[in-house]
Amino acid sequence: MTFVRLALCAAAPLLFAAPAQAAPASITGNWKTDDGKSIIQFYKCGTSMCGKISKFLVPEPAGGARDTENPNKAKRNQRLLGLRIFWNLKASGTKFKGNGYSPEDGRNFNAQVWREGNKLKVKGCVVVFCRTATFTKA
Repeated sequence: MTFVRLALCAAAPLLFAAPAQAAPASITGNWKTDDGKSIIQFYKCGTSMCGKISKFLVPEPAGGARDTENPNKAKRNQRLLGLRIFWNLKASGTKFKGNGYSPEDGRNFNAQVWREGNKLKVKGCVVVFCRTATFTKA
């Protein structure tokens, strides 16, 4: 009887241990935005992941699309093509969490990015207001 108790005590931590979290699926590559207007390229940058606008799928205005909604007036003339809009995305459980920027309204947001099969889910939150978009492989 003592041996059974000893064996149960030894095995208890294994039975009640939290399951190990798998690393999130890779988000590296080119993804078409849910509105179909652009391609976002996710890539490794240092120890995290970043994302930039790599291509427009709609015609740009003459001289190229600019970051006209940027709250920093000095940056309103920068081109959107090539602009980094996701940064500091670090693996956290099954998602990447970090920062994002929306050139459509000039807002920074807390970003979560994760794979669901051949789709990429992108969740952005400003304070308590969140929106999730679904990108497709480009």
